[in-house]
Amino acid sequence: MSKGVLRVAVVGMGIGREHIKAWRQLPEQFELVAVCDVDGVKATEVATTAVSDEFNIPHIFTSFDDLCRWDGVDVVDICTPSYMHVAMSVHALAAGKHVICEKPVAGSLADIDRLLAAEAASGKRLMPIFNYRFGQGLQKLLHLRQKGVTGRPFIATIEVHWLRGAPYYAVPWRGKWQTELGGCLITHAIHAHDALYQVLGPATSVFARAKTLVNPIETEDCVTLSLEMADGALVASSVTLGSAVEITRQRYCFERVTVESNLAPYADNTAEPWSFVATSLENQALIDEALADFVPQLEGYAGQFSRFHTAVQTNGRLPVTLAEAWESAELLTAVYHSLRTNQPVSLPLTADHALYNGWQPE
Repeated sequence: MSKGVLRVAVVGMGIGREHIKAWRQLPEQFELVAVCDVDGVKATEVATTAVSDEFNIPHIFTSFDDLCRWDGVDVVDICTPSYMHVAMSVHALAAGKHVICEKPVAGSLADIDRLLAAEAASGKRLMPIFNYRFGQGLQKLLHLRQKGVTGRPFIATIEVHWLRGAPYYAVPWRGKWQTELGGCLITHAIHAHDALYQVLGPATSVFARAKTLVNPIETEDCVTLSLEMADGALVASSVTLGSAVEITRQRYCFERVTVESNLAPYADNTAEPWSFVATSLENQALIDEALADFVPQLEGYAGQFSRFHTAVQTNGRLPVTLAEAWESAELLTAVYHSLRTNQPVSLPLTADHALYNGWQPE
């Protein structure tokens, strides 16, 4: 292993396959040394044939405990079903490993507080996955916001209109409160709402409506949200898993510029092209000048992983933090509380909130 290269093991061969593709793009920062899955046949297939690279992944584990005891890995990348994330993250941190964990990192504010304590006690780093935020279209908007040239935000709309049916929910842990931890808000729209928070900051009030209309499942698959943000901007968000034409659209109206994403439904939604149309020729010149010094970086998983390496090596701020995962879970908690009470819910929330220990029905 070269100096500064971190050794990675990927756990869970579902979305973990996409993570493996990203790790392979960063050989100067990471060495992919192991895969782990309870299905040994699946793990072996991925390690030996599923990755288009001349080098196979050398170590295969079917026991997470064995992987955590192994001293040949620095970073454990958890890509297992949602309900397993907290226990596996705590275990890996206690074993002295850095942890990267797919969304949702937890199903309650209490569990994220537990993860924060475990991270602090371990001396290692835990990074939740929010890979969509690193697309260059969204990054350009964040660049404009940082430079202070957009003016005040007025209103934003978020649309996450995807299609999921019986084949998707044939996977046993999906569509159930105790294993998926929630419905389309958590598994599908969480990235778009994370992008919203990156652009406008946290909400101060949310009112929600949700129904299960598309699939015979326990959890919600159609949602509308009305939010007021901390800076006074208003936001409307709609989510469905019943759209024959799959799109994600983010649209932000600012004092000086209106910004609109492309319509790609998944991670490509935050990539180029995005449109930046100013309210006047003067403002357009201001926007164009600010965008001229935008420096593109890696996108998606590879972009998040590369920034993670820099943070670990420099002891700097992680590109996604548990504090940001807490804000994401706080919004979810408020939404589910609004659904139960049929009332607007004010944020921030505190540890004495009725759903602090989880929004899943008992």
